[in-house]
Amino acid sequence: MSSWIFLGIVVAIGLWLIAVYNGLVGGRNQAQTAWSQIDVQLKRRHDLIPNLVQVVKDAMAYEQETLTKVIQARNNAVAAAGNPAQSGPAEAALSQATHGLLALMENYPQLKANDNVMQLQEELTATENKIAFARQFYNDSVNTYNTRRQSFPAVLAAASLGFGPMDLFNMPEGEREVPKVALR
Repeated sequence: MSSWIFLGIVVAIGLWLIAVYNGLVGGRNQAQTAWSQIDVQLKRRHDLIPNLVQVVKDAMAYEQETLTKVIQARNNAVAAAGNPAQSGPAEAALSQATHGLLALMENYPQLKANDNVMQLQEELTATENKIAFARQFYNDSVNTYNTRRQSFPAVLAAASLGFGPMDLFNMPEGEREVPKVALR
């Protein structure tokens, strides 16, 4: 009789471990799939930026420092690719450099009228939007996985089953200036 009780407890623990393991695998896989969607969009962005720089380079001959900053930021972002914790700050720096370039381009009417420049700007904007949506989905997936991993009773087995925490993809933004509005 006691051997049946012991066997029942062992089976219950085994079934519980299987359920915990499968749930954690599912959460981790969903987060990894979400990261791959971000990665695709980041690669697209990394490919678009040199094209944009190449198209505007001749017209913006006096802005070589800005163009160099954009390319350097792009190279840093490419080097950090694949790691959410490192990619976030690198991508934020790239966004800042790219926005600086786009702001400077407003001073060049011939660029604003150039179809290639307009198309690249539109593609870059669309890609930025896709990155934002993919980032939100990824961070939601990671939060769900990390919460499941840290919740009782999964927390009792997660580390021993090889399930560590996953990093969020945060793109810290620079200091935001409050816009000054002149009412007169």
